Amino acid sequence: MQQAILAGRTVLELGTMVAAPFAAHILGQLGATVTKVEPPNGDPTRNLVRGGPSGSFIAYNSGKRSICIDLRRPESQEIFRRLVAGSDVVVHNLAPDSARRLGVTFETCLQCNPDVVYCHIRGYGPGPMAEALASNPVAEAATGVMHSHVIDGRPSRLGPSYHDQFAGCYAVIGILTRLLGGKGGPGEQCIEVGLYESGLHVASRDLAGIQLKTQLLGKAEPEPSGEFSMPGYGSYQTSDGRWIYLVMLNDTHWARFWEAMACVPDPELATLRQRKKQREKVEMLIRTTMRQLTFDAAAARLNTVGFGFTEVLPMDRVLEAPQARKPPKFAEVPFQGFAFELPNLPIFGIAAGAENGKPPLLGEHTREILGSHGYTKAECETLMRNGVVAVPSTAPLWPGVRAPAAAG
Repeated sequence: MQQAILAGRTVLELGTMVAAPFAAHILGQLGATVTKVEPPNGDPTRNLVRGGPSGSFIAYNSGKRSICIDLRRPESQEIFRRLVAGSDVVVHNLAPDSARRLGVTFETCLQCNPDVVYCHIRGYGPGPMAEALASNPVAEAATGVMHSHVIDGRPSRLGPSYHDQFAGCYAVIGILTRLLGGKGGPGEQCIEVGLYESGLHVASRDLAGIQLKTQLLGKAEPEPSGEFSMPGYGSYQTSDGRWIYLVMLNDTHWARFWEAMACVPDPELATLRQRKKQREKVEMLIRTTMRQLTFDAAAARLNTVGFGFTEVLPMDRVLEAPQARKPPKFAEVPFQGFAFELPNLPIFGIAAGAENGKPPLLGEHTREILGSHGYTKAECETLMRNGVVAVPSTAPLWPGVRAPAAAG
C-alpha cells in the first residue's frame, strides 16, 4: 500500500480558532504527526459551545496531540525550543506582536532547527497594515464579499469561516512546496500567508469582473445579487416546502428546463438578454412552476433532461445523503460520550494518513511529549507544579450536559 505523502513528518501547531488549526488538520490527514501547543486556557474553540468545545475544535483538531505550555513563562522557552528542534514544520496564526512576545518567530525557530519550515498565517501580509489584526469577517468586509451579502438591508458575514479555511489551504500549499520541492536558500523556509491577501485572491474573478464592466460601461456595475444576475438561477420552494436550487446560466439551460416541465417556453424570453430585461416575470414563472410540484416530482423531471439542480439541505440532513454515505467520505469519531461523523480529506486517489482520531483534551499528551524530548518524570512534575505546563482537568467539557447513553 502506498504510504501517505507526509508520513514521518512532524508538525508543531500553535493555532487558535480556524486558520492554523485547519492547515495543520490537512497536514495531519496527509500523514503528518501534529502536536498542538496550547496556552493554559486552551484554543478558544475549546470553550465556545455551552462552556465546552465547538464544532470547529472537534472537526479541525481530531487526531492531534496536545501539550499545554504557558509560553509567557521564561521556563517554557527551553521546552518550546526542544519541540521546534524535533519538528519539520511550525505553523501558527498568532498576532505578530504576540508571536514576538512569546518567542514564536522565524529567527528563533531557525536557531533551534536550521531545516524547519516556518509558516505564519497572519491578518495582513507586507504593507502598511502588516501589524494589524484581522479575522474572517474582517477579510470578508475588506475584500468585497460582505458588500454583496446583505441580510435585512445590512452587509453580513457569510456564516462559515471560509476565508480562514482558504488561508489554511494556501498555507498547506506553501508548506508542501518547501517540504517536497526544496527549501531554497537561507531564510526561504519562512512562509507568510495573509488572511486579507487570501481574500483578495479568492475574489479575483469578481475584482476582474467589476474592472471589466467599468471599462465596458464607463462605470462600476456590481451584480445585484449572489446569483450572477441570471434570472431563474437560485433557490425556489416546492409544493411540499422543500427548496430546490436551479443552475440556470444560459439559453440552453432555459430551454432544457421548460422541456422538463413539458411546457413551451415564452419566445419573448428565449435569450438571456431578454430575460434580464424581464427579471420579475421570469422569477414569477419559475416560482409558480416549482410551487406546483413536489420536490421529488420536480427532481424526476429535471433528471430526465440532465438539468443541474440540488436540494438546499439543512445542516442536520447533509450527511444523510447517499453521496455522503459512500465510504470513505467520513470517519466516525467518539468523543467524551458523544458520537461524531467527520468528513475526510476530499482528495481521492492519494494515500491519506490515519483516519480522524479523537480530539485531544487540553494537555492530554503533555507528559508523553515532554518525556519524548528528554524531560525526566521529576522534571515534568516540577514544571506542572510551577504552572509552566499542564495536564487535562477532570472537569466535564460541557458542564451540566449529559452525553447520550448510546454514544461511544
